[in-house]
Amino acid sequence: MFLIRFQVQEEVIRVLGFTLLVGFWVLLSLDEVKSHGDHPFAKIGIHQVTFALSDTANVKAYPAVLGSKDQNSEWVTVYISNLNPSIDDWIGVFSPANFSDSTCLPENSRFSPPYLCSAPIKYQYANYTNPNYKVTGEASLKLQLINQRSDFSFALFTGGLSTPNLVAVSNTVAFENPNAPNYPRLAQGKTWDEMTVTWTSGYGIDEAVPFVEWGKIGGEQMHSSAGTLTFDRHSMCGAPARTVGWRDPGYIHTSFLKDLWPNQVYTYKLGHKLLNGTTILSQMYQFKSTPYPGQDSLQRVVIFGDMGKDEADGSNEYNNFQPGSLNTTKQLIDDLENIDIVFHIGDICYANGYLSQWDQFTSQIEPIASVVPYMIASGNHERDWPNSGSFYVNNDSGGECGVVAQTMFHVPTVNSDKFWYSTDYGMFRFCIADTEHDWREGTEQYHFIEQCFASVDRQKQPWLIFIAHRVLGYSSSLFYAVEGSFGEPMGRDSLQKLWQKYKVDIAIYGHAHNYERSCPVYENTCMNDEKNNYKGSLKGTIHVVAGGGGADLTPFAPFNTTWSIFRDYDYGFLKLTGFNHSTLLFEYKKSRDGKVYDSFTISRDYRDILSCTVDSCSSTTLAS
Repeated sequence: MFLIRFQVQEEVIRVLGFTLLVGFWVLLSLDEVKSHGDHPFAKIGIHQVTFALSDTANVKAYPAVLGSKDQNSEWVTVYISNLNPSIDDWIGVFSPANFSDSTCLPENSRFSPPYLCSAPIKYQYANYTNPNYKVTGEASLKLQLINQRSDFSFALFTGGLSTPNLVAVSNTVAFENPNAPNYPRLAQGKTWDEMTVTWTSGYGIDEAVPFVEWGKIGGEQMHSSAGTLTFDRHSMCGAPARTVGWRDPGYIHTSFLKDLWPNQVYTYKLGHKLLNGTTILSQMYQFKSTPYPGQDSLQRVVIFGDMGKDEADGSNEYNNFQPGSLNTTKQLIDDLENIDIVFHIGDICYANGYLSQWDQFTSQIEPIASVVPYMIASGNHERDWPNSGSFYVNNDSGGECGVVAQTMFHVPTVNSDKFWYSTDYGMFRFCIADTEHDWREGTEQYHFIEQCFASVDRQKQPWLIFIAHRVLGYSSSLFYAVEGSFGEPMGRDSLQKLWQKYKVDIAIYGHAHNYERSCPVYENTCMNDEKNNYKGSLKGTIHVVAGGGGADLTPFAPFNTTWSIFRDYDYGFLKLTGFNHSTLLFEYKKSRDGKVYDSFTISRDYRDILSCTVDSCSSTTLAS
């Protein structure tokens, strides 16, 4: 009796100790967690602006005309002079240049619009590169602008972000052709021999006909027509996307390049034929077409989540919202000749309802997305909004409710709001889930996932990869540990039997901003003792969290789990290299230096995929 009482007391103490430890860790980590979903622009008191234009302050921007050599990005110097400077003065970059309340209507007829019609597209403190500004009142800033289909102005505010006073506005700056086609995004089509090209311009269908001029490198060029989409403020589900965060998205064009030969280099230009007969063409880009499904050749895949965007000029990132984004982007650009396809698996740019940021993001990834397919998955910061059909009822999309991501990027879905799809790349089959819609057994998406697994011919495509934004598998990130689920609640309940039955090799997730790799696992049990060189059947699925693309890092629970092999609290991305049908190399690289910090190989034959393991084979007959 005494022994039983002692064991119960010991268990109570252990549980209480665990709870206190986790609670203490949560308190220590609050500063890291609380900024998730908090956009820098949300700090600006747009409804509290005071107009105090003064002759004692002046702002000038140079050059006034940008893109004279067809550039879609240029640096501008902003000169500031203020006889009454303060340490919290800041410059806001506005586009369109006229940002007063006279240009916007109230969201509700019972309320007046804010004093500023829209949030700035970026901002920077006046003393950012001028530490003596508070004394001299003189400063200059170097700011990078991209072509966003409208003009720009630079406004000087005093009073900090929460109670801003507008004291001066600069001259107008504009690109020579603000409507020019820009920021091409390649994506795989619904068949292996199709590539889609999506881009943004200021030309509507009543002004010009969009097309792509393309062909084999050095060969005859042909024209393929493009469809045009856009959306308006009323397509947004709520604020700030349909209020102060709204900005006209321009026109989104998509062309389908069909009947491609495998492994060939094609060149292309984005084009618009104006109604007066003039043709506008972009610079020339090129891509290599997809290998035939099952083709035995070197194939290299990069995967990451939650990258977001960052500003090369250092603006509007005072709270380190996505500090690793530029490093990840740079590593991919530097190694682009060794990359065949990219998957960005949710939480794309963290615009969170400030729509100007989507242009900024597509500009940042243009050197990548214009050359290799840039495939995306839907995350909470693209889709989630109350009463919008999302599985999770929160405000993470800032009112975008999926509309912006689904329009800006093309992927081979059947229905763009049901953002799940499959795509093949040579020896790989990728099954991409949409965690912002219900995936549980019996749902439409569950049926898709099983069909994606069941329909692949593993003799031709041995490498079966499952991709989702939220962690439907395993993660020891702190917020999952606190929930007690070590992954998305209900995630494994429905799907683990599919992963096991169809022998999914690797399941990859974002959402948790870190890196973690599990053993080949099934029902919380490691099915294989090997950690780095797997030979033969895996006997389970390796689960990987790759959410360290750039946004604020997520801490781990302060203890180890039995299934976790490697975890890293840093920014990074994955690279999968298929050498042939028998050998796969997995690498985790850090964004700061591009070096490999974790890796494993899988070596096996087709018969190893066919072999039975726990819950992976149907019943057999004893009949001969």
